[in-house]
Amino acid sequence: MLKNWTNHTWAFLSLRLWIGLRWLLVGLEKFELNGAYSFANHSENMERMATGIANSTPLLPEWLTRIYTWPLGYIHVALGIVLLLGIKTRIALIFSSLMFISLSIGLMAVSEEEGIAWLAIHMLLNVWALTLLQHNRLALIQDRPTPSAQ
Repeated sequence: MLKNWTNHTWAFLSLRLWIGLRWLLVGLEKFELNGAYSFANHSENMERMATGIANSTPLLPEWLTRIYTWPLGYIHVALGIVLLLGIKTRIALIFSSLMFISLSIGLMAVSEEEGIAWLAIHMLLNVWALTLLQHNRLALIQDRPTPSAQ
């Protein structure tokens, strides 16, 4: 099985695992406070994030930042697990791109230049993974082939 894998297959697997691990760890981080992980910590952290964003820019009202930040940790963890396991990878990578874009919009609104640059790098890795999607192997649930991949 593995001896038939091309360099593109290994490149895609590396990217998929890296992006999945990144999402998983970023998500878990949202549940941490003072070295302890809990749902209550997630709520407190997201409340603090929403308030900080809303106070940093008049473009994003606090009610909107609360709606956006509340599910972030859960979404990030779920996205990480889905990518690590290779479940509907195309859909997961598209959703990942949308998440990177939405996070970038928030950082642009508060002029967080360094964070924007890091997200741009993550976005490029995600786009690269999407271009290599036809080489997806070792996936729990494969995507149906797209017309261009047939």
